[in-house]
Amino acid sequence: MPKQKSIVLLSAGLDSTVNFYESIQTFNTVLALTFDYGQRAAPNEIATAKKICELYGVHHQVIQLPWLQEVSKSSSLTNSEKEIPTDSVNITSLAASNESAKSVWVSNRNGLFLNIAACFAEQLAADKIIVGFNKEEAATFPDNSADFITAANRALSYSTQNKVQVESFTIAMNKKQIVQHGRSLGADFDLMWPCYFSGETICGQCESCKRFLAALT
Repeated sequence: MPKQKSIVLLSAGLDSTVNFYESIQTFNTVLALTFDYGQRAAPNEIATAKKICELYGVHHQVIQLPWLQEVSKSSSLTNSEKEIPTDSVNITSLAASNESAKSVWVSNRNGLFLNIAACFAEQLAADKIIVGFNKEEAATFPDNSADFITAANRALSYSTQNKVQVESFTIAMNKKQIVQHGRSLGADFDLMWPCYFSGETICGQCESCKRFLAALT
């Protein structure tokens, strides 16, 4: 029986890359999508995702969404005049993480990404859209949650003829568990860009970096 087809949303961070590794081992992964919506890390995310896809022979496509930056001026990810939280971030404090999440929130980002991916999935006859959602970030980002996947899948059952479904292999995992799972899949953690910034190396101070580094220990 032929494998089901999948599309992966690949930002090249920990969660999406581990899901990419499992997708290529589980499904016939026909496409990886990386979104450029004016986020500061876009150059590094795109370059890293491209490298990952080239290594594993998966077609990679970048989707440009410049207008999303324009409508998300309240987000420090897309507005360079706003400061991304670094020193103030305490990943063990839910209150601090909630404040950080408010700062980096981009309007309906994951909802938009899933619907764009669904257009590709329907045309490519793909059964699955694989995403890097997880239990740890769902605590502060509701669009990373199992409930969001359930709601998205209900909507896609109406909006796509092939009723493509969203899936995340890491939906019930925290970051440490994702790292452990990635190691079991043979994931290369040097081939990841978890940082909110684009630099020669990760900053190590933003919330995304701190969660990544803590999970590796």
